[in-house]
Parts: sequence; C-alpha cells; structure tokens
Amino acid sequence: MYKNTSTPADDNGCGWFHLSPARSPRPAHQGRAHARWVVLGAGFTGLAAARQLALRYPDDQVILIEAQQVGYGASGRNSGFAIDLPHDIGAADYIGHLPTARKNLELNLYAQAIIKRLVAEHGIDCQLRPDGKYQAAVEPKGLAVLEAYRSGLDKLGQPYEVIEGRAVQDHLGIDFYRKALWTPGTLLLQPAALAKGLAENLPANVTLFENTVITQLEQGQRTTLKHAGGELTADQLLLTNNAFASHFGFLTGRLLPIFTYASMTRPLSEEEQERLGGKATWGIIPADPFGSTLRRTSDQRLLVRNSFSFNADGRAHQRYLDRAQRQHRASFERRFPMLSGMAFDYTWGGSMCLSRNHLSHFGSLTPNIHAALCCNGLGITRGTATGTLLADWLAGERNELIDFLLKSEGPNRNPPEPFLSIGVNTNLLWGQMRAGKES
Repeated sequence: MYKNTSTPADDNGCGWFHLSPARSPRPAHQGRAHARWVVLGAGFTGLAAARQLALRYPDDQVILIEAQQVGYGASGRNSGFAIDLPHDIGAADYIGHLPTARKNLELNLYAQAIIKRLVAEHGIDCQLRPDGKYQAAVEPKGLAVLEAYRSGLDKLGQPYEVIEGRAVQDHLGIDFYRKALWTPGTLLLQPAALAKGLAENLPANVTLFENTVITQLEQGQRTTLKHAGGELTADQLLLTNNAFASHFGFLTGRLLPIFTYASMTRPLSEEEQERLGGKATWGIIPADPFGSTLRRTSDQRLLVRNSFSFNADGRAHQRYLDRAQRQHRASFERRFPMLSGMAFDYTWGGSMCLSRNHLSHFGSLTPNIHAALCCNGLGITRGTATGTLLADWLAGERNELIDFLLKSEGPNRNPPEPFLSIGVNTNLLWGQMRAGKES
C-alpha cells in the first residue's frame, strides 16, 4: 500500500488554459467502480493511452483519471512546440548518438501524424500551424551551440536554414539575436486547447473523471486506487502521471519535477504589430537550454518563457512565480524595446518531468502496473507517441519503435535529499546566470 505523498496543485495563471475553448469538466468519481483498464493522468500521454486502449479493446471500459481539469496541468502549460527533431539537451549538438536520434525522430514524426489526424478528424481548434521553429542565439556560447546543432542536423540529414544579421529581424521583427537556425518540421499549437479537444473526442468506451485526486494505491491481484469520494479497482493500471508516479512508490528517487515559467501579453494592436514587423507567427527556442523560449501566437500575443525551479513536491510555489515574472519583464524589454512596458495578462508555472540521464521509462513496473513516464521536455510529441505505443504493446503488438522504447535503461538514480534539492536548484540558478543575454 502506498499513500500519495503529494498531489497536483498548479497556479491559476495559465494563459493557454484560460484562452482555450471552454468546456464542462467531467464529474469527479464517486463510490466504487471496477474496470479492466484504468489510466492515471489525463495529460497528452494518458489521453493517447486511453484512446488507443479503447480502440484496441472496444468491448472493454477504459477509465481515465485526472486530478485537476484536463488542460489545467502540465500538458496545458508548455510552450506549444510539437517538435519533430531529436532534442537531447544532454548532447552538445542536441542530436547525440545518431542511431538513437534517428529513432527519436521517427517517434516524434509518428506523434505529429497522430496529432494532425485527430485535429483534422475532430475539428479541434488548437491553432495548429506548421511554422517550424527558430533556434536563436546572441551570446558567443549560444552561437557555438548553433554551429554544433547545425553539424548535428547535417549528420542526421535534416533540412535547415541559417539566418544571420538583418535577415533575423526580417523573420522575427526584433534585432536582438545575431543568428538563428530555422527548421521546418515543428508544429506550433495551443497546448491546453489541444488537450481539451482530445478529451472531448475520446472513444465512447472511455470514461473520464476529472478533479479526482488519488490518495492511496494498494497493490494485489488487482490495483485499488482510493480517493476522498470512493475507490476504483483496476485489472491493469497505466501510470501516465510523470513525476507524480514517484509519490506512489514507483521510480522513487529517479524523476525530477523541474518547473519552468511563462508570461503572455495582451493581443498586439494593428499598430503594434506593424511596429514589431516580421512574420505573423513564430516560435523561438534558445540555443542555451537556460535561455528564453518565445512565441508569437495566432491571436498576436507574445509569450516569454524562462526561469527554473526544482519543486520536489511537484506543486506550484508563489515565490518562484514572483521571481520568474521579474525575469520575464527584463527578458521582454531586452527583446522588444519597440513594445516597452506592455503588460502581461498571464504568468504561470508548469512542470517538466526530467531525468539526470535524459531517459524515459516505458513498460511494466509490476505484472499489472505499466507506465510511460518522463518526457524530458518533449511532452506533446513524446507523450502522444509513448501513450499510444504503450497501449499497443499491452495489446500484444511489437514493432521497432516499441522495441526501441523497451530497451531504454530508464531514468537513473538521483542523489538523496537534502543534497538533491540543494544541488539541482544551485545548478539551475547557475545555469540561468551563465546564460547571460540568452535568458
């Protein structure tokens, strides 16, 4: 028996969530229920797993449990990049070991195909655009990373465009960056809107319960999940709740809930859009992992995301949010002097599940508990792919992608507390300081 040592508690400032199409959340679970399949966590991984299980087993009921509302948690709080290319932040060129990179590229393309198909099939309004992404730099260190990344793309045989000098401003409207690499394959989207749309169009044999916080897990021939209003019994349980899996006793000391923070402006007026110039929509990720991610959205808002904290309990903390907002203001003013003083409508934090060796878990934890956990910053594509493939594997399918995921060594072990929190937060602060103008 495991008592949950921490439950999700995100802040209420997420612009993506509040600006996405409204929906009525499904009622919380009450009483007792039993199902062959229960999926815990309705982010992109859980939504994909529940959908695929339901398609594989049309005569079975699939129960999907979410502690908050769909789109309110981590899946609705990222920057909305569905990235095709490998994005190994542990490698100098973001590509790393070529055979592994090629499989990760295949995984990401597989996920993109699923997303595009479901968005088109169900008419999901999530501002999906095939805009690609810019990886941009201003500091010498960042410029060196871009050159290494370019070399990695050459080895991988992937297309890109080098943009320098005045051309950067022509693309982005700002003259802050000295150089950028544009790659065409990334999809930009509104993440909370995508999550909500997927939840509204689940197969009929999926029952979604929201605002249902599991407080206790009991293992046996079946797994019992208890909450304030009752309990659920599963023949087979799928954990798709990332770092919160460790609070139920799984992969303890191996998962890192790293929070990052974003602020979003009001929509730009027509005059402000003209003053800014550049393309109407774009997305920038920094050459330095500790730098700033930026979006210019379809509804003409500007988003700045940077600042990090290690929240071991997986919950939001106001002191980090306040600190991040100050950094966002400084980052915005450096990049957008023509829009100086523009207020932020929203500021929020959101969790990424990382591991020290940048590897994920895929497969069984016990004979009747299985998991796809730890997307390492690629939640939209990695979650969609691994959730779908986990369901396929449990249905008896084997293919090269499933075998690739099963062969992973998984997340390695972290140092014990208090050394872990001290070390991670020190490294995060040091990394942000070293990022200089990239932050």
